[in-house]
Amino acid sequence: MTAVFKKLNTAFGRIFSDQQKTISYRSQHPFWVIVQKEVMDHINSWRFVILLLLMLLTAVASLYTAMSSLQSAITEDTSTPFVFLKLFTATDGTLPPFITFISLLGPIIGIALGFDAVNSERNRGTLSRLLAQPIPRDYIINAKLVASLLVVTIMVATLGMLMMGLGILLTGIPPMPEEFWRVFFFLLVSIVYIGVWLNLAIMFSVKFKQSATSALSSLAVWLFFSMFFSMIINVIVVATIPAHIAGTDQIIGYQSFVQNLLRISPSQLFSEATTTLLVPTVRTLGPITVEQAYGAIAGPLPLGQSLLLVWSQLTCLLAVAFIIFGLSYVMFMKQEVRSRS
Repeated sequence: MTAVFKKLNTAFGRIFSDQQKTISYRSQHPFWVIVQKEVMDHINSWRFVILLLLMLLTAVASLYTAMSSLQSAITEDTSTPFVFLKLFTATDGTLPPFITFISLLGPIIGIALGFDAVNSERNRGTLSRLLAQPIPRDYIINAKLVASLLVVTIMVATLGMLMMGLGILLTGIPPMPEEFWRVFFFLLVSIVYIGVWLNLAIMFSVKFKQSATSALSSLAVWLFFSMFFSMIINVIVVATIPAHIAGTDQIIGYQSFVQNLLRISPSQLFSEATTTLLVPTVRTLGPITVEQAYGAIAGPLPLGQSLLLVWSQLTCLLAVAFIIFGLSYVMFMKQEVRSRS
């Protein structure tokens, strides 16, 4: 009899737990259900595995080039106590440093996660079925962005922690608190930078019906800003340089004009922000006079001052990301979606 009661108790316990799971699932907000579905689609895809392998190769290559040139970098620059940060910036010339790898790999990650966010479901006919459910239409585009940003955050945080952990094991030097926070803000800026290209890819996936077209369009914009934009700026500089520049103020003003033109590119904004955060000896991002340099106190900037120095770059990256997503949102809300017969 006791065994029978134990079996009944176990059966009722299983039924009760199943009912609790069903109730909690049904009471979950539809937006987060879509987010979970999108995250699982990313994680279970071969695309995610390939990106993880690229991240692993990036960490190994960056750590190799940093370790081979760490001693020489410390010998050349004895003015800063931030030795651990040199793992992210030092290079021996054979391979680029970690920040350069992120500037190259980041847009690829963003484009790979967003170029088929909407048009792939439209081509499969699942978008019309999803819109037939009693959920607001903007949940779909918002959930795709949030899910992709969650995946990007996990990947960037994993890559950063992997670099820090391997650096501690190989060098035996733990990071100081300020170094840890500098790496943290560097990873945060990297997530925002990747988010710009992610939003661009999502916008093209809403605009074009074919995934190949949206992918090529996103890559074309990235290549333009990475390779050809600086060439165009050089042509503009040669064409607009004054015939006679008299005085220090005119020289500084013209250099600021050229630098502001270069800052139209997200890659330039990311490069300035990350260099300032990981190299504390950087004290300014604009042209200065000899008198200003002579009067400056030698030494690294505190973390707060470095953040103030790159605040405009981070704000511009956030603004570009919001503007691009706003365009995607408007296009998606006005787009007609018909079921395929």
